[in-house]
Amino acid sequence: MFSRFAKPTSRVLFSEVAVVCPFEEIPTLMFRAANQRNNRILEAQIRVSLVQDEQTKEGHKMRRFYDLNLLRSHTPVFGLSWLIMHPIDSNSPLYGFSEVSNQQQRLELWISFTGLDESFSQTIHSRYAYEGADIRWQYRFVDIFHQTPEGKWFINMDNFHQIEPYHPKFPENS
Repeated sequence: MFSRFAKPTSRVLFSEVAVVCPFEEIPTLMFRAANQRNNRILEAQIRVSLVQDEQTKEGHKMRRFYDLNLLRSHTPVFGLSWLIMHPIDSNSPLYGFSEVSNQQQRLELWISFTGLDESFSQTIHSRYAYEGADIRWQYRFVDIFHQTPEGKWFINMDNFHQIEPYHPKFPENS
């Protein structure tokens, strides 16, 4: 008798859009990932690359790839959701970009996810891409975490893709 083992599928969901809004007073690119599996993903890693068309000083046209530094590119256990964040500081290839420049330049964000299936101990992969038009500036994600009156936390996946305009809150004068 022979047994056939199914190769595990990644079943990682990515938000339909990415957003840019301040985090710790620094403009930050953010997108969401969710684990849609019935088990956890171990040693999960994510890489984000900016891909854009550029022209050299000599007039050569080419596609350039830039790895984006993430606030957290690895998690030992990916259970439910993950907010992936890239600070747009002076070291970022997105520094100086705006919503207008996103649409003028042909740019994409390529997402590469890897992890270890907890049940089968096999590596799983997932990929996703955002185009420049998929990046919403001065927006933020609607909160997906909610607390019951008894104090238990849960995730409302109905809001996973939802965004809202970012309006800064200023501290009141005391």
